[in-house]
Amino acid sequence: MEFEEFEGLNHREAAGRLAAAGWGVCGIGDWAYVWRSPDGRVVARVCAFEPGYGVFIALCDRLKGHPMLPRVDFDAELRGGGRVTVMESLMPASREERSAVTVRWDAAAPGDPVAALREEAERLDAEAARSVPFWGGLDRNPGNVMRRGDGGLVLVDLFYANGEEIYKALAQDPAAVAAAYPPERRAFICEIAAVVRESTPEELAALRAAAAAIA
Repeated sequence: MEFEEFEGLNHREAAGRLAAAGWGVCGIGDWAYVWRSPDGRVVARVCAFEPGYGVFIALCDRLKGHPMLPRVDFDAELRGGGRVTVMESLMPASREERSAVTVRWDAAAPGDPVAALREEAERLDAEAARSVPFWGGLDRNPGNVMRRGDGGLVLVDLFYANGEEIYKALAQDPAAVAAAYPPERRAFICEIAAVVRESTPEELAALRAAAAAIA
């Protein structure tokens, strides 16, 4: 499919295009749903409200071609505050592989590709901490270590926005959320994967009421 057709869509419309083209959901995170292409070669990460993923895309751009970062084929903001990112399809790494990458990251040995990756990631983290509302920081989740078909190890989703604080504020101090994100960036704030999956009907109703009050 032509990925440029996602331009101007919201996350619902983007998901509909993927489903119509035969893509299937292969993963669900806190923020996004991940769709895999029919041939299994690429995936599309689709999120309804995305306050922080652009920092990881910036890392991939700054270190384009780095062997331990995924190949990104397309990335665009979606109407209403979401985001779609198309990248190479990866498989989970083993526990031993994840542990080995953690050791390499902590050591940051000169000449190890992880060292350059860590340096740039820490630089971007410091920048984001000053500019991105509700910034969470570097995400050291071992599950962020993935593997290519040829066995090469790749790091994904290295940063996070503090969703717990965002949704706590939405429930208790919605004005703080309104100040952090303009209306066009939070139109679907109650439709991220974790909120839809984990909220009780009462919690979901309260969040939607709070979001509507600041729309």
